[in-house]
Amino acid sequence: MANMGKRYRGSITDYADFDANKDAETLYTAMKGFGSDKEAILELITSRSNKQRQEICQSYKSLYGKDLIADLKYELTGKFERLIVGLMRPLAYFDAKEIKDAISGIGTDEKCLIEILASRTNQQIHQLVEAYKDAYERNLEEDVIADTSGHFKKMLVVLLQGTREEDDVVSEDLVTQDVKDLYEAGEMKWGTDEAQFIYILGNRSKQHLRLVFDEYLKTTGIPIEASIRGELSGDFEKLMLAVVKCIRSTAEYFAERLFKAMKGLGTRDNTLIRIMVSRSELDMLDIREVFRTKYEKSLYSMIKNDTSGEYKKALLKLCGGDDDAAGQFFPEAAKVAYQMWELSAVARVELKGTVRPAPNFDPEADAKALRKAMKGLGTDEDTIIDIITHRSNDQRQQIRQTFKSHFGRDLMADLKSEISGNLSKLILGLMMPPAHYDAKQLKKAMEGAGTDEQALIEILATRNNQEIQAINEAYQEDYHKSLEDDLSSDTSGHLKRILISLATANRDEGPENSDQAREDAQEIADTTTSSDKPSLETRFMSILCTRSYHHLRRVFQEFIKMTNYDVEHTIKKEMSGDVRDALVAIVQSVKNKPLFFADKLYKSMKGAGTDEKTLTRIMVSRSETDLLNIRREFIEKYDKSLHHVIESDNSGDYLKALLALCGGED
Repeated sequence: MANMGKRYRGSITDYADFDANKDAETLYTAMKGFGSDKEAILELITSRSNKQRQEICQSYKSLYGKDLIADLKYELTGKFERLIVGLMRPLAYFDAKEIKDAISGIGTDEKCLIEILASRTNQQIHQLVEAYKDAYERNLEEDVIADTSGHFKKMLVVLLQGTREEDDVVSEDLVTQDVKDLYEAGEMKWGTDEAQFIYILGNRSKQHLRLVFDEYLKTTGIPIEASIRGELSGDFEKLMLAVVKCIRSTAEYFAERLFKAMKGLGTRDNTLIRIMVSRSELDMLDIREVFRTKYEKSLYSMIKNDTSGEYKKALLKLCGGDDDAAGQFFPEAAKVAYQMWELSAVARVELKGTVRPAPNFDPEADAKALRKAMKGLGTDEDTIIDIITHRSNDQRQQIRQTFKSHFGRDLMADLKSEISGNLSKLILGLMMPPAHYDAKQLKKAMEGAGTDEQALIEILATRNNQEIQAINEAYQEDYHKSLEDDLSSDTSGHLKRILISLATANRDEGPENSDQAREDAQEIADTTTSSDKPSLETRFMSILCTRSYHHLRRVFQEFIKMTNYDVEHTIKKEMSGDVRDALVAIVQSVKNKPLFFADKLYKSMKGAGTDEKTLTRIMVSRSETDLLNIRREFIEKYDKSLHHVIESDNSGDYLKALLALCGGED
């Protein structure tokens, strides 16, 4: 079973005491008479390898003169039938049937074409082309050409050749040249030279392209995925992103497809069936590991909660095990986590805001335009929004000063009296220096009845030492009391200790220390097995609130290596309430801060009603820091752009101002 000396990573293996005739008889009996014994059918078919199933088909025909697939189709129905019949076909014929269905009839299932052609090896593509010709007496390339168009069609045709280079020896000069060619074909060019993207991504070896992607990020500060999103569109863009994902990690690509097939309302059964059937003898164990690490739940548990009946039982057999069960963890999960964070450690991804200093800035002209917009009857909100959302914070401070010098008036007070509601909070927030804005948000979170712990956590867990020092000074200046005193009187217990620790701005800023990281990881691992809850929270706090981000990334990797658990998963499992939320926020911020904010933004707008407080706070505070990176993480995770979600969830002038800050549709 194992190919080319590699370890076998499928979940289905050859059945030990295999007897094709006996199995054919069992299936015949299970389908004889009134009704069929579905349990016996699924039990047998999911316990045999594909090669063995072909032998059963042969024996069935010899013994009974009947076609086993035709009988199964007749006896079974719905999703269960599609799954079982899919398992009975050789993989190349299964792929051929999926593609035939995708391009037959009205409309094309582009997602199916993308998934199959982006993920298969040269050998699998050649077998697929042959199987298609054998089964349908047609030429697959001609059928794809007839059913698709444009650059999408060209790339599919390139992939159908199955001629990707397979040499593991990589030329550094060629890597450098490809990075240059891709950059010049996209980011540097007015319009995009799609042919370069097609040629390089369609033909170079996986090993070579992985180095190209790493080098592209180092050279340009932009992940290749972001360039593809910015330069390409439609199905062509989706195909190229799928190719990149499969080059990076086929297992991660399929884990993500499976997760998306089952999350939210309704299950995309076609996708679920196709992946479970086609990967069960290739890399299902790898997919399970990535799934478990990435989504903090096992593939098994998600299938179990999302499907039912015999269909569920058969899928679970193909899955082959529950990675949430004790003793089921794979050491490979550590490798996946390593890769996920190693990238973030190596790649100095440039953080970019969406609001930049306006060129040809003239504070006098802006001050006059704002005065005019607020004078007399009615207010010209469009002008106010246009000026304030398109100036940097430094420029806004100059406008405030100029406004006072010219008109002897306080711009903030005038704005306050002219605009109201959410728009007012957004515009006034943008007019404040960042540290004073954060100080005000913290003050408001502690004012009145009840405390907004989530706002306190969000701000203090994500700001660096310099920002927190500035917030402390602004807080003292604006409210004549210390932030620490207010936190102390307004919160309690472990949460109070965590927030005060963060507010001291004492986080180490040095590089990682490998020995110390192992000790820290061991210390957390030891406390999770102890029954003493307070010491668990104290140990997590002392490490998470004081070590540098670089160092903590290494601690998280070491922790996974020791326990096969992600540190975030452990915190969620062992703790509760605000303490859990605060520690999780720190961990997420260390792993990927833009993704942390993308999640917060998504949650602020999903479901009934919008949490305008959170939405405004993040849009104001991140607009000059990393909102562009947040946008990229948002579309990557949620398959829709931040612009689109804001647009569907807000209205009026507030919407206009939010979209101006968002800075574009992805």
